[in-house]
Amino acid sequence: MSYIGKSPSFGSYSMLDNLTASATASYSLTLDSTAFVPESANHLIVSLNGVIQKAGSSFTVAGSTLTFSSALTSSDSIDFILALGNVLDIGTPSDATVTNAKTNFVSTSSAAGLQIKGDGTTDGTLQLNCSQNSHGIKLKSPSHSSGQSYTLTFPSTAPATDKIIKTDSSGNLSFVDDSGGAQTLLASGTVTNQTQVAFDSSLITSTYQIYNLYFTAGARNSQDMRVYYSDDNGSSYCNVDRFYEHIQIQSGGASGTGVAQNSVNASDGMIITKNNAAGDMAQGMITVYKPYVSGGSSARWNKGAMHSRVLTQQNPGSSINIEELRGVAIASHTQKGDTFVVNNFKIFTTGNFDIRYALYGLKLGT
Repeated sequence: MSYIGKSPSFGSYSMLDNLTASATASYSLTLDSTAFVPESANHLIVSLNGVIQKAGSSFTVAGSTLTFSSALTSSDSIDFILALGNVLDIGTPSDATVTNAKTNFVSTSSAAGLQIKGDGTTDGTLQLNCSQNSHGIKLKSPSHSSGQSYTLTFPSTAPATDKIIKTDSSGNLSFVDDSGGAQTLLASGTVTNQTQVAFDSSLITSTYQIYNLYFTAGARNSQDMRVYYSDDNGSSYCNVDRFYEHIQIQSGGASGTGVAQNSVNASDGMIITKNNAAGDMAQGMITVYKPYVSGGSSARWNKGAMHSRVLTQQNPGSSINIEELRGVAIASHTQKGDTFVVNNFKIFTTGNFDIRYALYGLKLGT
């Protein structure tokens, strides 16, 4: 509320410092030895010689000076002066004394019921503590530089298992099924002068329906590169039913395409590069589909299916001789039956290689 003139103070009563009467009508008001300015004479209760004085006629106030209607003498006694300032101030409540009934903030169509403000350098933050107030979480406003002002409205239905929250363009939140689509990095690294790199059951789980392995490899000697399945986390590796083809481009414009192998129950795994020599480079991606899919023979062709696409450059830097090898395979049901569960696979070479790799998991959603 606005006021004409000085706005009133409000809060606790104050007993002003004692005054000693003398041969004068004017006296300086102080509180704890500091000049005190009341709102008006009506904010003071003045007792003189045991009689309460009437404000305006018996005394007046100008600033911190109180003036009686006539001069006093040293035989008079100014008993006390009580200031009635800050009469609306409720003071500062003690910790944990304000009940929830006193903190029911009311929102309107134009204003929030509760506003957490920044201090000029730190963004507004709301903290929700645990029951013991030893830790908690914080909800923080976007930074000032982002210039964002928006409202998020919580869902109108209760949450359910395996739901995620999404928003529309107006900030209305809702619980929906996880549609998947985002790749999650599960493992990455570099292996040097080895014959294999394996991905075990700590990585190959039912959490993800698709696994993508990206790699770059260099051969140290003559070799083929292959991928093997396991359903006992690497204690043994099973045969595969496989098919692959290669496309080759050589210097001088020579090229060729051919079906290299169409094998059932092959014991040497899924071939992803062939006839590499020392110094040859290979890079590509291997995809494993639904290693944990359930069901019998009806799910056979969806279970643990593998696809590879690998480019190999022979004699890099000296000539153009690039081979692309593409293949598909599944763990052999003639060997393993229809109820196997793939929980491990590895890249294996017949020689030694150096390889950098990154394994990602992908959810398809429900």
